[in-house]
Amino acid sequence: MKQLTKRKGVFWTFLVILFLLGFNACDSKKEKETAEARKTVEMVTDYGTIIIELYNETPQHRDNFIKLAVDAAYDSLLFHRVIQNFMIQGGDPDSKRSQPGDTLGDGDLPYTIPAEFNDSLFHKKGVLAAARTGNPERASSSMQFYIVQGRLLNDTLLLGAENTINEWLAEHHFLQEPVNKPFLDALQKAEDAENWEDYVQLRDSISNLARSYENFERYTIPEAHRKVYKSIGGTPFLDQNYTVFGEVVKGLEVVDSIAKVQTDSLDRPIADVRILSVRPVE
Repeated sequence: MKQLTKRKGVFWTFLVILFLLGFNACDSKKEKETAEARKTVEMVTDYGTIIIELYNETPQHRDNFIKLAVDAAYDSLLFHRVIQNFMIQGGDPDSKRSQPGDTLGDGDLPYTIPAEFNDSLFHKKGVLAAARTGNPERASSSMQFYIVQGRLLNDTLLLGAENTINEWLAEHHFLQEPVNKPFLDALQKAEDAENWEDYVQLRDSISNLARSYENFERYTIPEAHRKVYKSIGGTPFLDQNYTVFGEVVKGLEVVDSIAKVQTDSLDRPIADVRILSVRPVE
């Protein structure tokens, strides 16, 4: 009888342990799901509403975008650069009160966001990414962004995109070599002086020299990404060079509509396409 009671005690103790383990596992799962939940923003435009989820893998870009949205920094700005089958770009603060024919694209806040590249994030149709200048650090604009429309690709086009990615990576790593610092200094000097003729010539020289540079790990577009590019499209040649930090989860048809508008020789829409508001969704 004592042996049976002992066995029952062990059995019930075992059940309690299993229950606690299961409870803790469920609790941990809930905590993980909560921690990984993406933050969402609503972008209202002249052409409709776009809902965007921001990636947790790019926290600096995510938090900066949310802060700007809370501050209403994007309200009344334009999509100032639109290229069908490529992307729609907005966020230039100078566009808020711009006149027809004004050249846009240089406006920004006085800081940049460090690049946040992630192998799992790529330029499929509908992603939100950060615009940037040609700075060697590949740091992102504080305000300007683009949403990819892109196009469907085949193996030949993907090979071409892969070559472009690696040309840019070669140039980036070439400029990181201490021996090549004079190139960086000369570029910065030309930019500061707004001597764009010298700047362009220097960039061309660097690109030519970097073509033979091999001291970096070449990038291969992953098979999973290739399948997406072949099925829904995108702009793969921008991968690993511009930070992707979110994606459209509702309103892709709005992106397509904006991408179709008539533009001038500088890709600015003839009729303004305005961002009415951007706000976090609770």
